[in-house]
Amino acid sequence: MALMMLTLPQDYRPAEDEEFMDARQSEYFRQKLLRWRNDLLREADGTLASLSEGGIHEADITDRASVETDRALELRTRDRARKLISKIDQALARIEGGTYGFCEETGEPIGLRRLEARPIATLSIEAQERHERMERVHRDD
Repeated sequence: MALMMLTLPQDYRPAEDEEFMDARQSEYFRQKLLRWRNDLLREADGTLASLSEGGIHEADITDRASVETDRALELRTRDRARKLISKIDQALARIEGGTYGFCEETGEPIGLRRLEARPIATLSIEAQERHERMERVHRDD
């Protein structure tokens, strides 16, 4: 289903009394995800620029170790952002496909408050808690 481009009022927030994931809510979350994705890409560009500034020129071994640690942290952060961008892309595809906002396990609405807090959520709180309980049980084996 192709989404129509919808212009939302500046102060629009999805409300519980609206039809869940109607055109306005879908567009609201699409814009929210796109903003988040753009922010992550902008940060990644900054990381790339600082990493490509060349080798480590610190003479002192302690300073050199500090620079190495900072770079390793930047690379981990960048990897985390890359994974997050992938999840955002998947959420955008679900919006496009009309399945966004519904639990992958139960098909029930995930809920606006959860989606506001975690727009890439694919499970309802109940299904997420079940998953976490199962992970704990299997991790203890």
